Amino acid sequence: MNHEKALVWFRRDLRDTDHAALSAALAGAQQVYCAFVFDTRILDALPSRCDRRVHFIHASLLELDAALRARGGGLIVRHGWAEDEIPRLARELGVSAVFANRDYEPAAKQRDTAVGTKLGASGIDFHCLKDQVIFEHDEVLTQAGKPFSVFTPYKNAWLKRLSPVDSAAHPCAGAIAGGELAGVPSLAAIGFSATDLREVGIIPGMSGARQLWSDFSDGRLKRYAALRDFPAVKGVSYLSVHLRFGTLSIRELVRAAHAAAAETWLSELIWRDFYFMILDHFPQVGRGQAFKAEYDRIQWADWPAGLAAWCAGRTGYPLVDAAMRQLNHCGWMHNRLRMVVASFLCKDLGIDWRLGEKYFAEQLNDFDLSANNGGWQWAASSGCDAQPYFRIFNPVTQSEKFDAEGKFIRRYVPELAKLPNQYIHAPWRMGRLEQEATGVVIGRDYPAPIVDHAVAREHTLARYAVVKQAA
Repeated sequence: MNHEKALVWFRRDLRDTDHAALSAALAGAQQVYCAFVFDTRILDALPSRCDRRVHFIHASLLELDAALRARGGGLIVRHGWAEDEIPRLARELGVSAVFANRDYEPAAKQRDTAVGTKLGASGIDFHCLKDQVIFEHDEVLTQAGKPFSVFTPYKNAWLKRLSPVDSAAHPCAGAIAGGELAGVPSLAAIGFSATDLREVGIIPGMSGARQLWSDFSDGRLKRYAALRDFPAVKGVSYLSVHLRFGTLSIRELVRAAHAAAAETWLSELIWRDFYFMILDHFPQVGRGQAFKAEYDRIQWADWPAGLAAWCAGRTGYPLVDAAMRQLNHCGWMHNRLRMVVASFLCKDLGIDWRLGEKYFAEQLNDFDLSANNGGWQWAASSGCDAQPYFRIFNPVTQSEKFDAEGKFIRRYVPELAKLPNQYIHAPWRMGRLEQEATGVVIGRDYPAPIVDHAVAREHTLARYAVVKQAA
């Protein structure tokens, strides 16, 4: 596959190392141009012009552009519909091929089909390569040749198939062309404004990813299994936003996890592949349908006030409220707490999981359709390999187990900071005199529980009975 000129289209892979599309272009073309499109189909759908994700992308592009300029070229940035801008740019540059890394979301697949059709009409090849996962499409199937729908057998098959070749880095040495065309427009030029990225501790770009990865791999990687469930402890990698936008390579992480025998963390990376595979094979889940179709028969509660209280972190359950306030403050939530708050919305409040999925999609810096949908359907019991519907997280016992001293709660629900440990998880259990003495009067200084968990549990079992009847 030899070309005089080629164009590499960056999307969710904002780095110039271990990059499948860039590697293939450099190996097969004499001149390689690099481009990114601020796709207005995506940007125009965002609810705010002050979006941390757009700011993160922009700052990461500045760093990528600098890295490509050091190779003699730079990053060409366009603003518009990608399906128009990429074919137009390819024709302007006179390239004979466009290289990109594959995306598995339904809308992205439609976009890439449209781009490929337009490029083909101009006699330009379009090559999409595997980059953001270890295995894709039909590379890991059941013995019957079907996609897996249960994680553990998938994981076992994934591990059995894994070889050093699968996690090997793609070489990306070589010069880049097009420096005179390169340049990243300002955020204002694309209609957005700067956010508080650094104030909430997010360092974008390859350098930010490298800093976090070094911090995690040098100390916490081997202790991940023991620390990962405790939100007040620095136990996780905090790399999710960097994985989402590809400022570091999944292959490097898999190699390191394998070398360190960090099985639990490697399992989390495999879950990522699993959810991409599910979205790829079952695109209906990305369009609001339950993976298990019978769960679409559930009648959810129409409770706007309950949804609003959950969104605001005002449910009266301290761990739920602390988690939601963390999300609202910094656009991130600890994974254990994502499960807790999702279960609470669906099974305590009886509210449709799709509304929670939508709120997370708006708020999460690391929002990824496959993982977000997979997590929500797991919590709602409607997904593949999901929590059985009769298993319902108790928000108080979860709090007592994973934030025993209330450190996380005190950070994000400061009105409860002075409560003793015995009451921090369920402050409504205090008597009136104790409430007055601590300065936390339930209903005045902190909300009363929006629901009684025990009663809500019975309502949920009744709500899900329609599923049991259909089985």
